[in-house]
Amino acid sequence: MNDMSLFDLLDRLSSLTRMWFRQHPLLADLQPVQLSALMYLARCNRYSNTPLGVTEYLGLTKGTVSQSLKILEAKGLITRTQDVRDKRSVHLQLTETASTLLTALLPPQFLVDGETGMGTRADSLKILLLELLKEIQRTNNVPSFGLCHSCHFHHCVNGMPFCMLTKEPLSIDDKMLICREHQQAENDVS
Repeated sequence: MNDMSLFDLLDRLSSLTRMWFRQHPLLADLQPVQLSALMYLARCNRYSNTPLGVTEYLGLTKGTVSQSLKILEAKGLITRTQDVRDKRSVHLQLTETASTLLTALLPPQFLVDGETGMGTRADSLKILLLELLKEIQRTNNVPSFGLCHSCHFHHCVNGMPFCMLTKEPLSIDDKMLICREHQQAENDVS
């Protein structure tokens, strides 16, 4: 096991995750792409909860994502609402059923158990994997989809979070959500 490459290790962990999801009884009628879309929508902000946001995050074709979103809507797992400012845009929200499902599933128990077994070394591993992710994104010009609070555009105005890109105030919860407009802050070395 010690001679496995980083690619081999990441691939094996991904395989175990997919296998766990396929075998979970709550996911019997969901395809992996549908689950991935739900997981993204659970973590993204109001600027990113669009069909285009899902498409860009998952790196799939518009057609694949469109069909998956239609199925999720038909199953009662997401709803679509028209954008108040731009009537051509729609926003996707998880239903209570989808939120309950994700709460029951995530994170997978095998991962929680593995992390617990590693003790404090798990924190070091997360830091290293985050550094790897940032390096890959930086050197390959891949959108970061990072958390709002680590964005170049995130500021505090009158003690409250504020997006300098959209010129809008943010809620406290918004700080911890994924944004498709995210640009890494210059001073972020985490």
